[in-house]
Amino acid sequence: MRTRNSQVKTQSGFTLIEVAISITLLALIAVILYGAFYLSHRAVMKSQARAEESQRLRSAGDLLAGYIRSAYPYRLSSQDPSILFFGEQDSLSFVSALSSGMGGRGMSQITISYEGGDGTGLLTLVEKIPAHAPEAEGSAGYANGVVLDQGLRGLSLEYLDPQGDEERWVDQWSGAEKRMLPRAVRLRYQGAQREEIEWVFPIMLSVLSP
Repeated sequence: MRTRNSQVKTQSGFTLIEVAISITLLALIAVILYGAFYLSHRAVMKSQARAEESQRLRSAGDLLAGYIRSAYPYRLSSQDPSILFFGEQDSLSFVSALSSGMGGRGMSQITISYEGGDGTGLLTLVEKIPAHAPEAEGSAGYANGVVLDQGLRGLSLEYLDPQGDEERWVDQWSGAEKRMLPRAVRLRYQGAQREEIEWVFPIMLSVLSP
């Protein structure tokens, strides 16, 4: 008697459950890779933004330092002992021996001012050539302005009194009354990212004078 061996054919492949699991795993891997890429890209962007902000602040500080350190005790005439230096809590006007408009040489009148409210304030600097008294603002000449920082909060200017042995900062300075320059100018404010910023600029002619 002949026995017939039946051959059972099996079909190899993936079941629907296996395909679903594979797709889910691939999706999870894709999400993880995208999240890692997004976080790394965001970290790079933040690092670049911080670097640009630091560079911008350094540039603004260097510009202010150059003008304020070169403040000059400018008098309108030899008979008038008043000095053209007027400082308030939110503004400062003086004559500097530094002039960017003339290649670093010559006198210029500098006005530093703060405008706007908390979170929207602007710190601006205006250079005028030649140096004139405040009441002669209509005179012809060169003027150039630049925004040093924006989005500020609570800016204040203070002035170091050179008289006396103790350090004393005041919030106003009139060259017409004091007839001298302050020893230094301190500028403080809160930046757009709520970081505390403070600069102290010594006035060289006042520091070097006895």
